[in-house]
Amino acid sequence: MSIRRMGTEPIRGSWRWLRTAAVLALVTAASTGAAATATGNAAAVPTPTQPRDEVRVVRDIAYAPPEPRSSRGHLLDLYLPASGRRSLPLVIWTGGSGWLADTGKDSAGPIAEVFTAKGYAVAGVSIRSSSQAVFPAQVHDVKAAVRWLRVHARQYGIDPHRFAVMGDSSGGWTTAMAALTGDVPALEGRVGVTGVSSAVQAAVAFYPPTDFLQMDAQMLPGACESFNAIFGLTDCHDDPASPESLLVGCAIQTCPRSASAADPIRYVSRRDPPLMILHGQADQLVPHAQSILLYNALRAACHDVTFFSVPNAGHDWREVLDPANHAAQTVYRTDRCRERLTVGTPDPTWDTVEGFVARAWGSRR
Repeated sequence: MSIRRMGTEPIRGSWRWLRTAAVLALVTAASTGAAATATGNAAAVPTPTQPRDEVRVVRDIAYAPPEPRSSRGHLLDLYLPASGRRSLPLVIWTGGSGWLADTGKDSAGPIAEVFTAKGYAVAGVSIRSSSQAVFPAQVHDVKAAVRWLRVHARQYGIDPHRFAVMGDSSGGWTTAMAALTGDVPALEGRVGVTGVSSAVQAAVAFYPPTDFLQMDAQMLPGACESFNAIFGLTDCHDDPASPESLLVGCAIQTCPRSASAADPIRYVSRRDPPLMILHGQADQLVPHAQSILLYNALRAACHDVTFFSVPNAGHDWREVLDPANHAAQTVYRTDRCRERLTVGTPDPTWDTVEGFVARAWGSRR
């Protein structure tokens, strides 16, 4: 059963969604500057710390050599439970910025707080921004981080066979690309460690952009005007200076082949790992229909996929996971070409996410 019908009815969000999105999912210059000042130019030197809650953190590990225009894009932070238990499953988190910043690891703290308490290791990963390198550099980077983590898994007590990748917004795009291109040699790149698998065993993508060429047509009423105001644009996602255009290095409608190459849907196959998608219907930055497109492609390939469509939630994973928005969420699940649909249950929570990845690993070990 296709769900192309979803997202066709206008869902009017408030300025609160927009404000939250601008702060959490796009570049926040003040916090980025503060973080850069705190780390300084010695960011590539691992600096172990022992914060409260008995989690050991190793910050600013260089998973690939730094480049002249990227001081932070090849860094990751590791959060390790201090229990000393070996063979930890790993969650790899990369946060969204509209590809405008190399700060994806900086939003991993709240994710690490959740998953280290559940006995996981967590890696916050930064990739290069679009001003430092255009697509497919960002895919090369996340794959390099996965390879580095796999090579050094034993050193940090990590199970190299249980990797899950997660991210939001452009980080959700990175997540989908990492998950769906594990068998695409042309996108491996030569960044950092090579000759090791970059495949992950599960993926969780919050409101990922997918088909850039359809984004403007899918935007909620009035959302493009707000989007233009935030970014100083005139033509929404199609603008030559939009985040998507900057990522691929050209105005997306003038170079559809380049835009198509950056669409995770293009790489869907039955060999891909289980994937969970979560998207708020009131998202004013990345249209909810972008996740519909991804879900339908995965469903058509008989993929193991779960899609949470959450009313009233905007461009913020906290709103997607907020119980106040869970009275009427629609949950689509496809397993071996059999689709199930439920309304109002289960709730999208971190426990639900963790259960999904644990089952994915259990079925693929």
